[in-house]
Amino acid sequence: MAWIRTSTSLIAFGFTIFKFFQYLSTKEELHKAIVSPWVVGVLMIVIGLTGLILAWFQHRQEMKALKAEAGTMPYSISAIMAGLIAILGVVALAVVIWRL
Repeated sequence: MAWIRTSTSLIAFGFTIFKFFQYLSTKEELHKAIVSPWVVGVLMIVIGLTGLILAWFQHRQEMKALKAEAGTMPYSISAIMAGLIAILGVVALAVVIWRL
């Protein structure tokens, strides 16, 4: 669950950085930065999605190992949450890439 929280934070913060600077650029003239907020936003969202996918794989491996040791395990809703947040991340990435 910590991975899900961290990935969600990265996705949300990356999207927020992009939207904040997009809004700010319409209000006043900004100087060109070395690394644009668009790049930072996309990188944070991609890192969040990557972390979420890697955490999902690790979770599946750990659940298989626990099942082998302890027998039947209750279903974990972590995979469902990871999937829903991954969908959120893909939508945020699409919005940032197409600069909507």
